[in-house]
Amino acid sequence: MTPHRGRLVLVPAPLDFGCDVAAPLTDVLPDATLTRAAAITHWICENAKTARAYLKRVGEIHPLGAPLREQNIQELPREVHKRGDHAAPFDAAPLLAPAMQGDDIGLLSEAGMPAVADPGSSVVRSAHDQGIEVVPLVGPVSILLALAASGLNGQNFAFVGYVPQEPGPRAQRLRELEAIAIRQGQTQLFIETPYRNAVLWKALCDGLQPATRLAVASGLTLPAATIVSARVADWRQRAYPLSNDVPAVFAIGR
Repeated sequence: MTPHRGRLVLVPAPLDFGCDVAAPLTDVLPDATLTRAAAITHWICENAKTARAYLKRVGEIHPLGAPLREQNIQELPREVHKRGDHAAPFDAAPLLAPAMQGDDIGLLSEAGMPAVADPGSSVVRSAHDQGIEVVPLVGPVSILLALAASGLNGQNFAFVGYVPQEPGPRAQRLRELEAIAIRQGQTQLFIETPYRNAVLWKALCDGLQPATRLAVASGLTLPAATIVSARVADWRQRAYPLSNDVPAVFAIGR
């Protein structure tokens, strides 16, 4: 007899990963999400250490289905972290073996919704291919929060990941994204890792047209949240508004 299959549950995490101050989970995640997360004992994640830290926080609100030391936690391959699911595809089917035996599996990112601006899409694709139900839970998504607060076009937008680090290719890529934003009215969203934010912001201010609107967001859902949106001409008269050591979302449009 074929066992009943479990589900792949997409479990969002708070956006305070790497921040000095952690937001209370109940402020950013619905109780239904926390209850469902507490019941899961099989996990696929970016990093087992941060996954356990998150589950410890969940366990302070709802009893966990198994003690932390007994949770079954599998990490995504390192190359998936560095290059993304589509640039470095891999066979995720073995990670989903517990679901084929009837256990629910949680897919967890370090911050926000897994598989959105984070690895995990290969696991989701494999679940669909194997007939495993995929269940997304409600929680914060940084790029959507930034878009909503930017004043840019929320009816037509694209998330393009990271831009190149090298000055020449970066400047060219930013000009390409700006041309799309102006021609199509499509907001272009991208992210940068901490300690490179100020360099990217300067490249944006130096290379974009004065009338282009640039929005920068960080710490969304946290007490120290910052979201500023202004024309590039106005940005050139200001100092960079964020600390250079925090994750940030950038958006350009008209």
